[in-house]
Amino acid sequence: MLYLKPHKGRLLIAEPSILNDSSFNRAIILITEHTEINSVGFILNRPLDYTLSDLLPDISSDFTVYQGGPVEQDNLYFVHMVPELIPDSIEVDNGIFWGGNFEALKQLLNEGSLKKSDIRFFLGYSGWGKNQLADELNINSWFISENDLQNIFSEDETSLWKDKILQKGGDYKLWANAPSDINLN
Repeated sequence: MLYLKPHKGRLLIAEPSILNDSSFNRAIILITEHTEINSVGFILNRPLDYTLSDLLPDISSDFTVYQGGPVEQDNLYFVHMVPELIPDSIEVDNGIFWGGNFEALKQLLNEGSLKKSDIRFFLGYSGWGKNQLADELNINSWFISENDLQNIFSEDETSLWKDKILQKGGDYKLWANAPSDINLN
């Protein structure tokens, strides 16, 4: 079996073994930065009960905000696929971009020029210090997957983890239909 290494643009999939971690149970994380000193990513499948205009009243938008991770949860981040519209964006990989000029973004949102399939907003991020992610991979808290999603922003986030677990096959198929709280089984 091929084991992938962490890399910008790849997906970090929570192993079933981290069931008791409320931050990362069944998480799918888009890795947006990976260097020798740190790794950063955003959880793709944790929608919050907020819209963007709930958090920023000067923005007229009903876009859902997601929990990006347990770090800096009072900061808003965004990942998108429209760098031609949002200056100063940083390419993550293969047409996916991170951040950019927030004033330009606000104008686009207020004009209604963006679709939900173009962008995703996050409160907080997931972060790892030097060797921390490698250590967690070595104890099988995560596995790495290529980002084979057509558009990570238009996918149904409720089935992302299950779909990736089913793709892994073998014993993982048993976990795909297990309740998220194994004590309820």
